[in-house]
Order: sequence, then structure tokens, then C-alpha cells
Amino acid sequence: MFKQRQNRNMFQAAFTTLALIYHQTVYNLRTEHRNAVVGLLLTMVQSALFVVVFLAMYALIGLKTSPIRGDFLLYIMSGIFIFMLHVQTVAAVAGSHSISSGIIKHEPLNAAVLISGAALSVLYRQVIGCIVILSIYHLGFQEITIYDPLGAGALFLLAWFSGCCVGLVFLGIRPWSPQACKVLTTLYQRINMFASGKFFVANTLPGFILPWFAWNPLFHLIDQERGFLFINYSPHRTSLLYPLWFSIAALMIGLLINFTTRKYESISWSATQ
Repeated sequence: MFKQRQNRNMFQAAFTTLALIYHQTVYNLRTEHRNAVVGLLLTMVQSALFVVVFLAMYALIGLKTSPIRGDFLLYIMSGIFIFMLHVQTVAAVAGSHSISSGIIKHEPLNAAVLISGAALSVLYRQVIGCIVILSIYHLGFQEITIYDPLGAGALFLLAWFSGCCVGLVFLGIRPWSPQACKVLTTLYQRINMFASGKFFVANTLPGFILPWFAWNPLFHLIDQERGFLFINYSPHRTSLLYPLWFSIAALMIGLLINFTTRKYESISWSATQ
């Protein structure tokens, strides 16, 4: 019980780390709700409510057909699913761990395991929710055709990876100023409600408005995702490489901030929180 475990080789060390990540991911999923099935249902209900709200909003403004030649509901879901995956991953990674938390004091556990568990739990919920909602719509209401499923799936994973990298930056800021980290994370989520481009098609934007959205990697991801979903749509205003390079840059900045913070972070920082 009190004997410290030692890994004899790299394979055993990798297996131990993967096992820790798996158990931490399951732990994060079970903390959302005591019943794992109910937790997944709540995720699907949240996504479905977003779709219903957008349908109602488009009905109020008189837009009942897709700006892209294709299924209108698939056009709406293409923006909502990527938006929710990205912003929820940012929030999960940004609040994944703290040096003052009790669970971090267990020896086999480390920051990388906690960050990976938080990010993978969001990916698992959103992937299951996306597959179930699309299946219900395809089987029960109207058949849908995805032009390039592999490309669409790759963009979905890139949106998750981008959220992990941005959340890592906020996680590095958190020990220095927890309140500022919460405000910045919430501000980033609220700004992306409009700056993500899920309301409109990038190809139809006037040139003088485009710079207000072109900085956002989520804007490029959603527009490029629609290029993989619809055979009749080719993105001309967005780049496929920009979100990738943005994510790599955010990852490097986040790692630098976290490694620097770990040298100076103390439990006494959060004593007054």
C-alpha cells in the first residue's frame, strides 16, 4: 500500500500514463452527473436546444433556407457542434487543475494527466452527442449526405485541439490571477458567440467586415467544415492552415507560461481565494 511504484521501461511508463489519463477522463465524466447516461443526454439536450434556438431565430428574421445549397438544419448544426466543442474544451482545460487542489497531491498524478483528462472528457461527450443527433435526424426526419466525412472529422478534431491550446494559455494565467482568468475565459466564449461565423457564410461577407472575423481560428474552422460537408460550397475567404498554425503558436505560448508558472506557483497564492 505504501510502496512507491516504479516503471521499469518506457513501455510500462507509457501504459501507466495512459491508464491514469483514462481513469481521470472517466472521473471527469462521472463528476458531471452521477449517472453517465444522463450526463450524455444532458449534453445532447444542450446541443439540441442550441439548434432549436437558432431555428427560431432564423424563422423570426425570415430565413428558412440555407445560404448554401444543401440541408438547412445541417448548415446550422455544422456551426453549433464545432462552436460548442471548441469553447467547452477551452473552459475545461482552463479549469482542469490547480496546485492547491487535493487530487494533485497524489504522486502518480501530474498536470499533463489532468489536462488530458479534462480535454478528452469534453471530446467524448461532444462526439457522442454529435453522432446521436445526426443519426436521429438522418433516420427519423431527413436523409443527409456528407460530401467528405473524413475531412469533416479531421476539422472537428482540429477544433478540439485548438480549444486545448487556447485553454492552456488561460490555464497558465490562472495561478497569477484567478479572477482575470475566469473573466477572460468567459469573454472569449461570449465573443465567439458572434465572431465564430456560425450565423452566416464567410463567402457572402463584404470585404470591409471580413477583418473583424478573420483573426478568429474558429471562424476559419466553421467555414472550412462547411466546405467538407457540402459539395456545392467552396470556402474562398478562409484558410485551412491558419487555425493549425494559430493552435501551434498558442500551444507553445501556453507551455512557456505553464512551465514558468510552475517554478514560482505556491499553495499560499490561493490561500485567500
